[in-house]
Amino acid sequence: MKRPVIGWREWVQLPDLGVFVVKAKVDTGAVTSSLHAFRLERFEKDGLPYVRFEVHPRQRSKRPSIECEAEVVKDTAVRNPGGRTELRPVIASTLVIAGQPIEALINLTGRDEMGFRMLLGRRTLRGRFVVDPGRSYLGPRPVRNEEPA
Repeated sequence: MKRPVIGWREWVQLPDLGVFVVKAKVDTGAVTSSLHAFRLERFEKDGLPYVRFEVHPRQRSKRPSIECEAEVVKDTAVRNPGGRTELRPVIASTLVIAGQPIEALINLTGRDEMGFRMLLGRRTLRGRFVVDPGRSYLGPRPVRNEEPA
């Protein structure tokens, strides 16, 4: 089976979370995928660990703010860009990259100061896509977050 080619940055949808479009940086140097999340609040639902959080899907913008909720599948230690290790909640969610829906594990972290609201790590991409580092946005652009899907 021929794998789709994606660029070093791509449009991503997270339909399980109600996020219809976010720009993501493809980062084959990162093991895991990360999503910018804030106002993280952990709680239990039916005896399982959950997290409630908000997402600002647009770069350099605080609007829209999308409220999300997901089961925490694990906590993982991740080295941040400053070299410090931090414990982050990890959720499972469907991602749509270049029109291809895939199940992925995503850690939640504050990425406000970073250029992209989402990083796609190699564990998410491995065996599914070929990355062309000289090109961008090879997949179709989804509708904006304010528009119904």
